Amino acid sequence: MTRVAVVIPAYNEGRAIGNVVAALIARCDWCIVVDDCSRDQTSDEALRAGARVLRHAVNRGQGAAILTGVHDALRLGADIIITFDADGQHDPADLDAMTAPVREGRADIVLGSRFLGRSIGMPVSRRLLLRGAVLVTRVLAGVWISDVSNGFRVFSRRAAGELTIVLDRFAHASEILEQIRTHGWRLVEVPVTVHYSEYSMAKGQSSWNSLRILAELLMQRSRR
Repeated sequence: MTRVAVVIPAYNEGRAIGNVVAALIARCDWCIVVDDCSRDQTSDEALRAGARVLRHAVNRGQGAAILTGVHDALRLGADIIITFDADGQHDPADLDAMTAPVREGRADIVLGSRFLGRSIGMPVSRRLLLRGAVLVTRVLAGVWISDVSNGFRVFSRRAAGELTIVLDRFAHASEILEQIRTHGWRLVEVPVTVHYSEYSMAKGQSSWNSLRILAELLMQRSRR
């Protein structure tokens, strides 16, 4: 039997996290919410919805929260580990298609792509920025993909065990892409639906954050 864990990094997501967990809880063996030192009721709402909740004592960033959740999922014995955003942008109905390549032994990592699938309500400015980030990241990471910052990912147990994240904050997305090449993980992209709402847009990355991600990745490379 394949055991599945969903890892949800969350920071001040009290308004959305309960609904996100409720939509996922029946689709996995463990729903792990990593509360990255929120100042609201994120932990309480996640617990009420049935999640397993871990909490950082200080705010460390999304990358660090993902790694905390992945390590917990490995300790629990998960065979497949999914990362999923806390703001309600992702569609739980995509889980079967996302996990299929790992279940069938065709992939070590699966990345969701809004550009192969659908992005509902995405502003044109955001679409152009993300398209540009795809081109730059292809050059820096050496991985040919269509969507570089989608938080909906699926890891095999092997890939999750090899995963390292040094960049604690949003730049972890580009760092993960580099590891696809360095570890030789078999990659499959799957079309997914991303819903943009006023809430998720306010919680999500700004255009400047996308530029900062690239700057952090370049700085990390310069230290090597």
